[in-house]
Amino acid sequence: QVQLVESGGGLVQAGGSLRLSCTASGRTFSSYSIAWFRQAPGKERQLRQFVAAISWSDSSTYYLDSVKGRFTISRDNAKNTVYLQMNSLKPEDTAVYYCAARFHDYSAYVGAYDYWGQGTQVIVSS
Repeated sequence: QVQLVESGGGLVQAGGSLRLSCTASGRTFSSYSIAWFRQAPGKERQLRQFVAAISWSDSSTYYLDSVKGRFTISRDNAKNTVYLQMNSLKPEDTAVYYCAARFHDYSAYVGAYDYWGQGTQVIVSS
């Protein structure tokens, strides 16, 4: 069982930055790939959009095309934490951001993840 808690969301102006954190319980955190998804207002859970992921094995990273060069995902296994550094934020990045854990290999598919956090709201004003 893995429990995830996100933090770091908030209100920021376009062009600004935020750093989201996802802290996990459990002693096997290093065996899980972690992803960030976002859910825009009015969208259903199954339509959560893949944003970024970091693999369990070699910390390879994967990104949604529209966030490449602006967002950076990283992990600190000693702290059971994954970070999402978001720079040059745009109004279209506004959403609730969720972290999710999947044993071993990463996936960009929302249904592939077994564990989810409660989400953290990000609002980017124009």
